[in-house]
Amino acid sequence: MSYTALARKWRPKKFSELIGQEHVRRALVNALDTGRVHHAFLFTGTRGVGKTTIARIFAKCLNCEKGVTAEPCGVCAACREIDAGRFVDLIEVDAASRTKVDDTRELLDNVQYTPARGRFKVYLIDEVHMLSAHSFNALLKTLEEPPPHVKFLLATTDPQKLPMTVLSRCLQFNLKRLPVSEIAQHLHAILEQEGIAHDAAGLKLIALAGDGSMRDALSLLDQLIAFGGGKAGEAEARAMLGSVARDHVVRLAELLASLDAAELLKGAQALEPFAPDYAQLLDELAGLLVRVGLRQAVSDYEADEIFAPEVIERLARALTPEDVQLFYQTAITGKRDLPLAPDPRTGFEMTLLRMVAFRPAGAPGGTRTTAPAAPRAATSPVPAPGSGEALAQAPTQWAAIVNTLELSGAARQLANHCTLIGRNGGVVRLGLAPQNQQLRTPAQEEKLAQALARHFGAPVRLEFQMNAAAGDSPALAAQRASQQELSVARRAFEADPNVQGLRERFGATVLPDTVRPVK
Repeated sequence: MSYTALARKWRPKKFSELIGQEHVRRALVNALDTGRVHHAFLFTGTRGVGKTTIARIFAKCLNCEKGVTAEPCGVCAACREIDAGRFVDLIEVDAASRTKVDDTRELLDNVQYTPARGRFKVYLIDEVHMLSAHSFNALLKTLEEPPPHVKFLLATTDPQKLPMTVLSRCLQFNLKRLPVSEIAQHLHAILEQEGIAHDAAGLKLIALAGDGSMRDALSLLDQLIAFGGGKAGEAEARAMLGSVARDHVVRLAELLASLDAAELLKGAQALEPFAPDYAQLLDELAGLLVRVGLRQAVSDYEADEIFAPEVIERLARALTPEDVQLFYQTAITGKRDLPLAPDPRTGFEMTLLRMVAFRPAGAPGGTRTTAPAAPRAATSPVPAPGSGEALAQAPTQWAAIVNTLELSGAARQLANHCTLIGRNGGVVRLGLAPQNQQLRTPAQEEKLAQALARHFGAPVRLEFQMNAAAGDSPALAAQRASQQELSVARRAFEADPNVQGLRERFGATVLPDTVRPVK
């Protein structure tokens, strides 16, 4: 019994069947309609987005028996042979397996001869970046002065490895990763025609797992149909992909809203029997928080098939916008750090605890139910602005914090010349005098933000305000202290009996700039 994979069966055979890539389709159609067809085209993009598919459709357009057209008939001998992969004048080459210069020269030896069957001899070279430097040199001469009956269609996932001499002789088209909605919609249309039972949530999960590649999504869909016994549902998709049911993800978000660390840990431990992929679980939690944040920011935001609108609405009321941002940032940072944890489960649990532990003290939306550790001066959170007492303490706290930061050079200079205006959640607002604005560069701001993130144990975003009255910065405080020490040293020197005796006997004078305090 023969079976054709969905990725092959539903491969587009003409431009009108192409999903996405409208910018490429439009350019090629216009070139064919106007007769302005270049001799070399380069198609770039990630796997499974249609590079070789577009190249084959283009070859059909050039060699269709009814003439050069943007709509090949699909029934003539040339069209059928190209679809079947046996058209003698379409020479497909896998550059990954033919990297030697001798292979390239052998291939190009026949360029001068006219096509055997078609109108044009089309060379489709896939993964062209794998050619050796000598092979590129051999190809370059033909690209510079090609015979009128030859067209080159090059495809690659890594255009940066191509020599500029080759790039400059090709029309380059960058194929985009396909949006999740377009992939899911195409999968739905295929299953409707195949008569296979499915649901929207299951297809959305497959589209997400496809990661922008239609071919990967179709391969996963084939696997899902086999796994589900002829059905493509959400439960089957989650089981196949190893993802946890969305109810558990919603439950974690609800426990985060309650700020109950003990119950949050129990919820995380309840997932252990499902043997979850904890990195994917953090992805799904972050995805849920994105939807909640959008609902809070946009009142008419419509939920998708993954989470019901009432669930998003309930969480949007339970969580503050600041908490949503903090939890989201912690989730994606926790996923990045997961490989460094003793084991994935421990890393996942610590990420959840970090969401609660580093929530700003006194922030609205709930209270902490676990006893916080005794605060230390060097690591206590900076109070949020608003009260006179908080702002009065800020300069002292900022100087103490700066002294603990792992900074050097220009980044420490930037920190020393700032004043603390306040901290609210993951946002730290700093003042900087106009004359010190040149200390701000993206690189130094990034170093300061990373140092503060390590200090607070949570992601930090910096906001700078121009502050003319920056007299409370650590740098100016240190300068004032130094001047005071110098004044004390000068007064002590002037009062020294030996100095006074030299003045009286020899008329000596003191040079004030030479007096320095003894360290």
